[in-house]
Amino acid sequence: MINKQRREQFLELMNKSGWDVLVLYGHSWRKDFFRSLVNFNFFGPHAAAALSRSGELSLLVSHPWDQEVLARSVDARVQCSPEFESGLRGLASEFGNAKIAIAGMEFMEARFVDPQAVSATVTIEALRRIKTAEEIEILRQAALLADIGYQHFIDSIKVGMAEYELVAEVEGFLKERGAEDNFMLIGSGGTEVFGMRPPTERRFQIGDNVTTELSPQVNGYYAQICRTLVLGEPSENQNKSFSIFREAQQAAEDFLKPGVNIKDVARVQNDVFRREGYDEFTGSKYTRVRGHNLGLYPDENPYVLEDVDCVVEKGMVLIAHPNTYLPLSGYMVFGDALVVTDKGCSRLGQTDKKLFSKEV
Repeated sequence: MINKQRREQFLELMNKSGWDVLVLYGHSWRKDFFRSLVNFNFFGPHAAAALSRSGELSLLVSHPWDQEVLARSVDARVQCSPEFESGLRGLASEFGNAKIAIAGMEFMEARFVDPQAVSATVTIEALRRIKTAEEIEILRQAALLADIGYQHFIDSIKVGMAEYELVAEVEGFLKERGAEDNFMLIGSGGTEVFGMRPPTERRFQIGDNVTTELSPQVNGYYAQICRTLVLGEPSENQNKSFSIFREAQQAAEDFLKPGVNIKDVARVQNDVFRREGYDEFTGSKYTRVRGHNLGLYPDENPYVLEDVDCVVEKGMVLIAHPNTYLPLSGYMVFGDALVVTDKGCSRLGQTDKKLFSKEV
C-alpha cells in the first residue's frame, strides 16, 4: 500500500527544499496526491498523509471505515476526524513551527490553517510525471482492460440503443474484470456533434459517428483509449476525416521521445490539420487538448498544447489524441496511451489503429 520508491523521492525532495513536513491531500474526486504515497482508495470525503523529514508517517481520514482498514494495513499513525478541518488543525499543531508543504492544497475546501504553509502541488506533479517501473506495469494492465473494454463496446453497440445503455454495459463489463473505476465520455451523431460528454438518452442511428474516450482504472492508475466507430458503412467524408486524425496521431507517436518539448508534440499534430486547410480547427474553439499525461488522475499535467512548455522525459506516460471537430463529418477522436522509452515511445495498448465500423 505504501509506494516505497515515491516515499524515498519525497524525502529527498523535502531535504532539498527545506520542508519539515510534506502533506499529501486528497478528496473524493482528486485522490491522486494522497494515493501517490499511500495507494488506498479511501471511502470518506477527505484524507491526508503527513510525511516528516525523519520518515515518520501520519494519516488523517474523515471516515471510520478508512481508519479501520489503514490502521491494520499500514505502519503509520492513523487518526479519524469527521470534521476534517479541525483534524488538520490538530495535526498541524503537533508539528509546532515546522515548515509545512502541501500537495493538493489548491483542492482543499478550507485552506490549511497554517498561513506559512507552502504549496507543493506543482513540484509533486512534476515528480509524478516520471513513472516507476511498477507504475508502468500497472498502467499496462489498465491498457489491456481498455483494449478489451473497447472490443466489448464494438460488440455491444446497436442501432436504437441509448448512449447511457452502452456506457453502462461497458462499465459493468470492466468492473467485472477488475477495473476499480472507468472514466468514460461519449458522442454520437454527425456534423452537429462538437464534442463528447457523459452519456445521454440519445439513441444510435445508422450512419452515426460514435466516439468514446475510455479510461479504466487499475490499482489507482488510469490508461486511456480514444476511438471512433461508424454504424454502417463509413461515408467518403468520414473516411477522409479519419485519415487526417490517424496521420496526426501517428505524427505525435513518431515524434515523441526524451528531450522534445510537449508544445511540439501538439504542433506536429496541428500541422497535419493545417496542411489540409483546417487551421481554424486547431484552436480552443473546437478542441480542448491534443493529449495529456496519465497516472493516478485521468487528465494529468502536462496538457499537450502548443503553449505548454515541458520537456519530455523517459518514463512519462501520456496519451496523444488529436480529438477535434471537422466540418467533414463532425467530432472525431483517435488516441493511444504511450510510454516514453530511451529513444522514442511505445504503445501500451493493442487495439487496431483504424476507423471502426459495424454492420447494421
